[in-house]
Amino acid sequence: MSTLPPWQLYMIQTAAGALYTGISNDVIRRFRQHQRGTGARALRGKGPLLLQFSCPAGDRASASRLEYRVKQLSRAQKLQLIAEQPACVAEWLSQAG
Repeated sequence: MSTLPPWQLYMIQTAAGALYTGISNDVIRRFRQHQRGTGARALRGKGPLLLQFSCPAGDRASASRLEYRVKQLSRAQKLQLIAEQPACVAEWLSQAG
């Protein structure tokens, strides 16, 4: 029985300081795609990019739900998330909210 790689939530900061949130089952590969300009259109031409945060997010569905919740946070809350680097974002969100 093969197991799929666990999904992760990640946050990237652009050169201008904008924050991008995404999910992937291979964050390093995805970050490299973003750096090459072959990832999300929102990040093209916005480099240099910094991978500021990543953490496990469960299966694809759980990761998508978590991504949505993080995208609803204010910029200040996202910066706090990055500063604190919690091991479990879902738990962090339940305590922050």
